[in-house]
Amino acid sequence: MSSSSSTNISFNHTIVAARDKKESAWFLTELFDLPAPVSAGFFLSVKLDNCVTLDYAEPPVDFPPQHYAFLVGEDDFDRIYGKIVERGQEHWADPRQSEPGTFNTNDGGRGVYFLDPSGNYMEIITVPYGGWGPA
Repeated sequence: MSSSSSTNISFNHTIVAARDKKESAWFLTELFDLPAPVSAGFFLSVKLDNCVTLDYAEPPVDFPPQHYAFLVGEDDFDRIYGKIVERGQEHWADPRQSEPGTFNTNDGGRGVYFLDPSGNYMEIITVPYGGWGPA
């Protein structure tokens, strides 16, 4: 194992289990105003910033819901949250779903939780957990 004073490690992709990969991928791209999903073999790939992709798949087994959090800008939060409210989609200020119909103001930003069509827990936040840290 070599030692290096500098590393360059980036997150590239993850597989998102879905009951219907097309429905779930299109749900996210439409809600977030992302480019259309692209077929990638077995997967339906959704491209995010920084060359990260969410690769939707339909596993042949039952799967537990997962959690996916997205850091968004204030304007994007307004737009996405507006769509959630306009659609009458259930949403919560907290992951326990005990504060329905609102968002939180944790860490000096805003955040909200909602479910995708496959039951995965989705979250948008405007400030990372713990805040931005020292400038």
